[in-house]
Amino acid sequence: MFIHRLLFASIFIVCCLTTLTNGASLPNGEVEALRSIGNTLGKTDWNFNINPCDQGDTWLNQSTRYYANNVTCDCSFNNNTICHVVRILLKSQNLSGTLPLNLTSLPFLQEIDLNRNYLSGTIPSEWGSATRLVGISLFGNRLTGPIPVELANLRNLTSL
Repeated sequence: MFIHRLLFASIFIVCCLTTLTNGASLPNGEVEALRSIGNTLGKTDWNFNINPCDQGDTWLNQSTRYYANNVTCDCSFNNNTICHVVRILLKSQNLSGTLPLNLTSLPFLQEIDLNRNYLSGTIPSEWGSATRLVGISLFGNRLTGPIPVELANLRNLTSL
């Protein structure tokens, strides 16, 4: 009898947590930041008619070693009602824009991986204000210029 109660309690908890997470939303400021970042990068297939944090449609595809098309959110804020973008992985997307200036509009962003695209220009010095960044990956693009000294402000950065 104890096992049945434990099983029921486990299923109940999972259902409750799933329900709470599914109701979470991304703040409008972060949605607009994603729209702007996508336009700057040349990413034209993001579907803004759905919540980017629902992990559906154009926001999350199966990644491989060489390909990624993922926006990852953490929906544990404010009793699981608010999400924040924590990771953008856009590897081998044939993006031909430039690097976005406004990463700081995603205040919880920890990782950005834009490997193997056709992005041009320089690394924006504004990225030095994105204090939660842990990883920046940009190889295989057409970037020019030096690494901005402002990136030294990123105390949590472990990979560049």
